[in-house]
Amino acid sequence: MTRPGGKAAYVYADALSRHVLRDGHPMRPARLRYAYALLDAYGAFEDERAMLVPPRPATVEELTTFHTEEYVEAVRRLSGGEEDAEAGERHGFSANGDNPVYAGMHEAALLSTGASVQAAELIADGAAQAAFAPAGGLHHAMRGWASGFCIFNDPVIAINALRKRGLRVAYIDIDAHHGDGVQAAFYRDADTLTISIHEGGRWLFPGTGAASEIGAGDGAGYSVNLPLFPYTGDDVYLEAFDQIVPPLIEAFAPDVLATQLGADAYANDPLTHLALSAQGYAAVVERLGAMGRPWLAFGGGGYDLDAVPRCWALAYGAMLGREWPDELPEGSDAFLQSPRLRDAAPPPEDPALREKTRAYAQQQAAELRRLVFPAHGLA
Repeated sequence: MTRPGGKAAYVYADALSRHVLRDGHPMRPARLRYAYALLDAYGAFEDERAMLVPPRPATVEELTTFHTEEYVEAVRRLSGGEEDAEAGERHGFSANGDNPVYAGMHEAALLSTGASVQAAELIADGAAQAAFAPAGGLHHAMRGWASGFCIFNDPVIAINALRKRGLRVAYIDIDAHHGDGVQAAFYRDADTLTISIHEGGRWLFPGTGAASEIGAGDGAGYSVNLPLFPYTGDDVYLEAFDQIVPPLIEAFAPDVLATQLGADAYANDPLTHLALSAQGYAAVVERLGAMGRPWLAFGGGGYDLDAVPRCWALAYGAMLGREWPDELPEGSDAFLQSPRLRDAAPPPEDPALREKTRAYAQQQAAELRRLVFPAHGLA
């Protein structure tokens, strides 16, 4: 495997950022271009540890380690205009829904999925200690249908590539939305630990991810969900994270840490209701890096185009062991509105709401200690 202080790969090319799902659609691939531009302006790719790696498309063989052959073929045919709307609806696509059929859909989905598999290969081959595929993290896609802006479930496919190499994987998902597709893929599997920290399903799509969803059969105790109350801020989030995630990772002892780094837990995200600052997001990512495991990272959600580049720049900086200046580089005002890289969002102004978020997080953490910890030999 890899050595401490090894390379940190960034799997990206401009082709990943050019498609448009639909006018007005909240998923805007341009955010990938902005994140790259910000990192480039900081000189990230001149670092001796940095590797800028162009992506390659996923193969059908890779896709079908999770998805059905029928679905993979349906995506190709829908993208090429060979199937009608009724066929699309059978597989989760609709013109005005989360997953419209758009020009170049098949090619874009293959490329973003292939980027994540490439990142996994770099880790498995020992070529990098950390590898970030920002176009990936599309954690809602199911075996036979698209869901929540996600066509192919690249985290599952990348994890399968690692598993094929005989590696144990722990997957940690910090997207504000529950990582339901990844959980579903490994729900009966004791060789892959999945942990999702998200806004509770009572308030946010996809409506799943309760603490009681702990896996089944051999996998009982290996699906872990930490739902949070709306408007949970930095301090409460980090307290809950520290109580649950590090002990489970230490007990599971994975060969690789796979992380979905969705930036939509940010306070100003238009689709969600959590309240992390960029500084709080960076603190979570730094905790992931401090776990000392070979580190595979995917992008994920994030619909504030000012926040996503800043958060992902902080994430890749953590992988490089670099702390970027808070003053943004010259020229970044062309695509960012914030005056600085970091911000510290204040806690909720209503003290009662802040205490409510803390009480809810502590209740969920206690439930996980009761339901999940015993399966890992933890008290």
